[in-house]
Amino acid sequence: MSRSGGTRVRAAVAVVALFVLSACSVTPPPPLVPSTPGMTVVPKEKVNEIVVGVDDVRGGYNPHTLAGQSTVTTALASLLLPSTFRTAADGSPVLDRSLLLSAEVTKAEPYTVTYTIRRDASWSDSAPIAAEDFVYLWQRMREEPGVVNPAGYRLISDIASREGGKVVEVVFDQPYPGWRSLFSDLLPAHLLKDAPGGWQAALTDSFPATAGPFAVRTLDQPRGEIILERNDRYWEQPTTLDRVVLRRAGHHEIVEALQTGDDQAALIRADAIALKDVEDLAAGTPLTTAVVPRPEVVELLARPAAPQMADVRVRQAVFGLLNRDELIALGSRNGPSAKLRADAQVLPPSKPGYQPTVQTVPTPPAQLLTEAGYTNQNGQWVRDGKQLTLTIAAPAGIEPYVTIASRVQRQLSLSGIAGRVLTTPPNQLFGRDLSGTATSNAEVVDIAVVPRVDTGDSSAALASAFGCRTSSAEGGTPIPANLSGFCDQAVQGPIEEALTGRALLSDTLAKVEPLLWQQAVSMPLFQVADLLVVLPEAQNVTPGAPFAGPLSGAPTWRRQDR
Repeated sequence: MSRSGGTRVRAAVAVVALFVLSACSVTPPPPLVPSTPGMTVVPKEKVNEIVVGVDDVRGGYNPHTLAGQSTVTTALASLLLPSTFRTAADGSPVLDRSLLLSAEVTKAEPYTVTYTIRRDASWSDSAPIAAEDFVYLWQRMREEPGVVNPAGYRLISDIASREGGKVVEVVFDQPYPGWRSLFSDLLPAHLLKDAPGGWQAALTDSFPATAGPFAVRTLDQPRGEIILERNDRYWEQPTTLDRVVLRRAGHHEIVEALQTGDDQAALIRADAIALKDVEDLAAGTPLTTAVVPRPEVVELLARPAAPQMADVRVRQAVFGLLNRDELIALGSRNGPSAKLRADAQVLPPSKPGYQPTVQTVPTPPAQLLTEAGYTNQNGQWVRDGKQLTLTIAAPAGIEPYVTIASRVQRQLSLSGIAGRVLTTPPNQLFGRDLSGTATSNAEVVDIAVVPRVDTGDSSAALASAFGCRTSSAEGGTPIPANLSGFCDQAVQGPIEEALTGRALLSDTLAKVEPLLWQQAVSMPLFQVADLLVVLPEAQNVTPGAPFAGPLSGAPTWRRQDR
């Protein structure tokens, strides 16, 4: 036998011997998946959370800007940002003792309010909440365009810091009874004052620091999910829940998630179809529902600042040609907002003291346009050889504003007034085009479909929406201080009396509401409202205090599975 043949025989014998030994051995075969030495499998602990279905989680979370107004912005601000006062169940402001030890008027002349901040109140990066946060918000609110109700901040002349910034003295030019509405949702000045993009970029898509019972774990706009976790740095009593999840979905998907228990609550701008879906769900699933009005009224502004709308007769004619009922039905989508028609210029329908004051101009629109120098040629209104053409603006991507703007354009075109719809990014629309500080890049907007927001002090809301301010650059001449560019001294006097407490707001409204309807600057439509749906396992979930929103109560929510 050759050497190679012997080698093959010995190899074969070795293989056979190996199989025999394997058959006789008691050693088990190797596992299919090798185990890792030193690793043990620990059962995953169940997270105590409540998932809330919402319409959207879009960016722009600055609660002080008109561009940032949304249900999610209100929710995040209430849980992540500190406030001097919170809203009680009856709508009154209550001192937030998680932030302040005291806040009171300490001097009548000059009118001074002193805030004493808790020593342990700090931002999530350990920086103390201090006077610089008050100064930053004051300066931005009085100087930046497109902010919510700046009138109260404009009365402040100085802010002084004492005791390492933990005592804040705010000095006003005039008495201001509504001072408790100021300094809600403070922002971290030490991070934002020198941040790239400045105020316009503040809280665009994240929170650089927080100071509330919850902290942000995940803020994923593309996926449509925001996860808030218990804030371990919070100096007050910790929350009951480990986390709150806000999850974006369509209304039908949200109802399905409630049915399967994947969501335990929902907060949506329901339309008639969604209301029917929730009603059908309630037939087989125990749940509670509530309408939650937001501090937001959808309105049309006919802007006197635009040359074509400077004539009050043109503004009256334009409003007279619009079908307001149709706009309300379209914008509210026959949901909860349909029952919150805004028939007053200042107070939203859900606020105590609201009374309808709506008036219509008796003069026919055609007569008004004729008196303003227009003639009807082949069904089109023309003056000096040019057809009356209006630009109707709305914040891009935000409903119901874009849909209403399109319908306004259609209604006017059927009446002989041409128009184009301009959808502009919200920051650009409110910060440039409607700011009153025209630039070469600013669009001339004739009509704007925008939100009007009430942050608590309706006198400040009145002054911010229709008031004037003094221009130091023009020798003290009153100039518009609002989105419409409206300034009327017949209205300004009563506004200042209400703002500074020299007159009751109710008496002031009795005077100015008829004048505002006659001026045809604003056509309020309806108050925005959400539908809250809650399953039994989500305990303590309520509509919350007026305009604070259901999420403001999340620190006391409990999860009790059935």
